[in-house]
Amino acid sequence: MRVDHTEFIQKHHGTIAPDKQRERRNAMKGLMLSALGMALYVLGCIGVAIVFDISMQTVVIAAFSFFVAMVLAFFINRYRSALSAHETQRQLIMEVLEGSRGARLITDGADNPIYMNQKFMEICAPKAGESGLDTLSALFKTNDEAHAHFRNLADQARRGLTDTIELKSVGDNRALWFMVTAQPVAGWAGYIHWRLDDITQQREVNRSIREEREKLIDFTDNAPVGFFSADEQGRFVFVNGTLARWLGESIETLLEGGHLHTFIQDPPQNAKPYDVSEKGGERQVQELTMKGPGGKTFLASISQSVVDEGGGRVRTRAIVHDLTSEKEMSQALKASEDRFQRFFEEAPLGIIIIDSDGKVEDCNAALAGMVGTAQDKVEGRDFKTLILKDDQSKVMDALARIEQGGQMNAPIEITLKDKKETAVQLYARKFKGNDSLVLHFIDLTEQKELEEKFVQSQKMQAIGQLAGGIAHDFNNLLTAIIGYCDLLFLRHKAGDPSFGDIMQIKQNSNRAANLVRQLLAFSRQQTLRPKVHDVSDILTEVSYLLRRLIGANIELELVHGQDLGLVKVDIGQMEQVLINLAVNARDAMAETDSSGGKLTISTTPFANDKTIRVANDDMPAGRWVRVDVTDTGCGIPEENLARILEPFFTTKGVGQGTGLGLATVYGIIRQTGGYLDIKSKVGQGTTFSIYLPRLSDEEAAEADTDEAEDETIVKDLTGTARILLVEDEDAVRSFSARALTNKGYQVLEAESGEVGLEVFQGQGDGDVIDLLITDVIMPGMDGPTLAEKIRAANKDLKIIFISGYTEDKLKDHMGENIYFLPKPFTLKQLASKVKEVLEE
Repeated sequence: MRVDHTEFIQKHHGTIAPDKQRERRNAMKGLMLSALGMALYVLGCIGVAIVFDISMQTVVIAAFSFFVAMVLAFFINRYRSALSAHETQRQLIMEVLEGSRGARLITDGADNPIYMNQKFMEICAPKAGESGLDTLSALFKTNDEAHAHFRNLADQARRGLTDTIELKSVGDNRALWFMVTAQPVAGWAGYIHWRLDDITQQREVNRSIREEREKLIDFTDNAPVGFFSADEQGRFVFVNGTLARWLGESIETLLEGGHLHTFIQDPPQNAKPYDVSEKGGERQVQELTMKGPGGKTFLASISQSVVDEGGGRVRTRAIVHDLTSEKEMSQALKASEDRFQRFFEEAPLGIIIIDSDGKVEDCNAALAGMVGTAQDKVEGRDFKTLILKDDQSKVMDALARIEQGGQMNAPIEITLKDKKETAVQLYARKFKGNDSLVLHFIDLTEQKELEEKFVQSQKMQAIGQLAGGIAHDFNNLLTAIIGYCDLLFLRHKAGDPSFGDIMQIKQNSNRAANLVRQLLAFSRQQTLRPKVHDVSDILTEVSYLLRRLIGANIELELVHGQDLGLVKVDIGQMEQVLINLAVNARDAMAETDSSGGKLTISTTPFANDKTIRVANDDMPAGRWVRVDVTDTGCGIPEENLARILEPFFTTKGVGQGTGLGLATVYGIIRQTGGYLDIKSKVGQGTTFSIYLPRLSDEEAAEADTDEAEDETIVKDLTGTARILLVEDEDAVRSFSARALTNKGYQVLEAESGEVGLEVFQGQGDGDVIDLLITDVIMPGMDGPTLAEKIRAANKDLKIIFISGYTEDKLKDHMGENIYFLPKPFTLKQLASKVKEVLEE
């Protein structure tokens, strides 16, 4: 801070001070009075001399002496007076300087200290011989620029200017702040009056006040509510940062020209510029929509006080609450409630809330569906009445434990009952801070059905394994019987008395083989020989047989579709499927109308883009040939549809059916890669739909080529190869060995896999085995294991597996130079297979 002393300089440099002028006037007056006194004194002396006749010389000397004495007395008195006044003034100044709260220092033109008060001595602790500026600089030794600042202050003071600066000093591990002032001394050129004031506490107070003010401003600007004040014209005189952000303007812009009603979407009509409600008043509370310059609006609640300051001046003080978040919270809460309600109502499991008295407070639609009653009929009822009587005690005991703070360790299986019964799993828990219980019920109907189906599947699997095992053993017997019949035919030609008996044995063996094939078809373990066929051709060929089977009183209609495509099936097995379905249809129509009926067999192409449900299976997407077998019979009741494909299940009387017909049909179709669907209405008839996979053009062409290559006629069945025959069934081994020996082959027999391996290993270098024929299932070492061990020594050896099971059972063991011959087989089939394999 600088003070202009131009007036001071003009007054004290080159001009006489007013006080000295007064002193001079007073001195002149004193001299004049003294002169007047001397004149009177001289006149008195002259008068005395005349009166008393004294010499004039004496009078002059006396007068001169008196004058000198008077002059001396005057100057002595004046000096004493001046000295006394100066001392008084000096004492007064000293008292003032010593009593000052600031440190004082007076320096001369050479910056030498002339005077320093006790406060200065305490603060600066000067050393002898140091100049005044050095003394001051010692206090601010941590500030390298302090001496330069003091030099600048001194220069300003010598030019008659008073200047001030604030400097920091460090002492006793704390910062001290001083205000240093340099002031010229009036009438003393070059003299400077230095003043040091400790402003540390003042600065701390000011800093605290500033920090608190900044905190208050920051709190106000960042408060979660808006503040504003408007004048009588509606102009903003105060706006906090929060409201400015809401309005999309800066605080400066709002204060420079912002009007309250400009930022209200629908300002009150006929109201004053500062009002927020039409009625006005000292206290105004209003919900309204505020807007920013970009058109963005928000719902606000304004609470405003209006203060009349007099003289037409008005000031408002208002608080603004943004209700947007509250509105969003309200909407979110409502959405959450709606979402919970949807979850509650649309939950796939039943939910009930019961109070402490056991009454149903609320339930969802799933629960109402479980008991077959409307929701409003369930709510308010005693929960106990919805439980089967046998389950009530265990449920109520479990709920009582939960009400007492216990937990349900595991769900309880109970039955809900009202208009219908439903088996469910019950879960229960208690609401926190509430006496109500929430109960969840999982419908076990589908699970129970799955369990029943699983048990049925296990039973079917066991029956299938049993049937397969029986068929395997029975095939061995039939192979021996049919084989020995063929051997007998070699000695007993037509016309021989025994020829007819042997033929009867073989024919009945073939009938037994057909029965075995049914068992294997049911268990899907039969050997199929699929070839490419047109379904229309199969139906045409089998239609003659079907007409004889169903009788003349039943009409048979064939409807052939267009663009069916080709399928790959075993024609014999497909004929068996159609025959079984036709026989069942005949019997069903006979129960409805003994006079006859109509059997329709139609074919159509079918394609599905996604998996569909047919009967008990999921049929994947694909292209199919559908064969519908429709009758006008009695139909199948709903309760029998689920079991109609079970083996040994029949609705016919005792002795009228084995229960294997439809099971065999289903087994053949599934083993072929197709699917079976059943649609039936009691009293109207039944439709069996067979879906066979349709071959693509490329697959059909490739299959035709393979079949053309396989159709070779073997005329000469003899040979000279060395064959190792391994079969645990003595009759089959004996028949096969004799049959091959009769054809010229050298046969080595073995009754087990272990014996067969020993025979193979015991052969000499010149005894080479050309072919291995082995049964698949044998006690001890089975056929695949034997083949693997022999192949380790002779990897090119050809092998024929013989078995009553399907070839699919051996898919993991089939490979190059490995063939399959299903049981039962005839002598010719055995010889043909051996010849075919050896010639490849």
